[in-house]
Amino acid sequence: MKVLVTGGAGFIGSAVCRHLVEESNDEVVVVDSFTYAANPASLKPLEGHPRFRIVRQDVGDLSAVLSLVASERPDVILHLAAESHVDRSITASVPFIRTNIVGTYAMLEAARFHWSKLTGEAHNAFRFVQVSTDEVYGSLGETGLFSENSPYDPSSPYSASKAAADHLAMAWRRTYGLPVIVSNCSNNYGPRQFPEKLIPLALLNALEGKPVDVYGNGLNVRDWLHVEDHARALDLILRRGRPGERYNIGARCERRNIETVQMLCDRLDVVAPKLARPRRDLVRLVPDRPGHDRRYAIDPTKIETELGWRPRFSFDVGLAATVDWYLANREWWGPLRGA
Repeated sequence: MKVLVTGGAGFIGSAVCRHLVEESNDEVVVVDSFTYAANPASLKPLEGHPRFRIVRQDVGDLSAVLSLVASERPDVILHLAAESHVDRSITASVPFIRTNIVGTYAMLEAARFHWSKLTGEAHNAFRFVQVSTDEVYGSLGETGLFSENSPYDPSSPYSASKAAADHLAMAWRRTYGLPVIVSNCSNNYGPRQFPEKLIPLALLNALEGKPVDVYGNGLNVRDWLHVEDHARALDLILRRGRPGERYNIGARCERRNIETVQMLCDRLDVVAPKLARPRRDLVRLVPDRPGHDRRYAIDPTKIETELGWRPRFSFDVGLAATVDWYLANREWWGPLRGA
């Protein structure tokens, strides 16, 4: 297949691209505008590969996107392009509206025009996969799990923009018949994550002996998914997922935020240069952020039973491997940290 991946230079997008090129015979075309969180270094392993190309393009430019999709003629569009940092969405929401909502609209329209001209098996096999987040569901209490039938209840400008994008995608399915599939994943972690997110930010601060800030009382719960497990799930969805369906992707790895950063600190104390005191002492609680969801937890039963997906990484193993990767790859994160 030819797979067009929007946002392919980002954290999840680059993992998907590496997986597709290395584990299949697919041709992969990345569409990315290379905003601050995109990193060409994440795609360096694919540099020069005959089945891989990068197109620098803003998905919010409807005219350009229409032309691009018409000329590329992809078999599948995997739409990952998004602004994704909740804190940034609270202080500056405009890029989230433009990329997450307007960009999704533009990609859906480009996909619709392209699909309408396809015939036969190409028409039947085409897919548009809208890659989303569990944050569209809002916050859980102490018990329960998000399922594909959970109502949307977003808390932040980021999650509201992703909810809007999901609704647009499903509306294009119902109105125009476009073969859309929506995936909603839990919190991703792993190598090559931009160091503004909880795990890489806490990891690098602790490595350098700086304060490790945790919002509120630290008891907010996140359900963690290794990015390589997510990439494999998306591969299955684009090949075997059913149009019009939603698939929740989670690894059943719930941890309190305070527990996650303490695990990072403990691992660093073992494998990194020692500090004068245990790195757990660097952890400090800071005032909570507005609209901070209390708990996320995904029920992945549907993707497990229908598509046969299972995570390969336990959180303990995946987190330790993530710490080790950052220690071994300063050339990747050093320039970002410096900037």
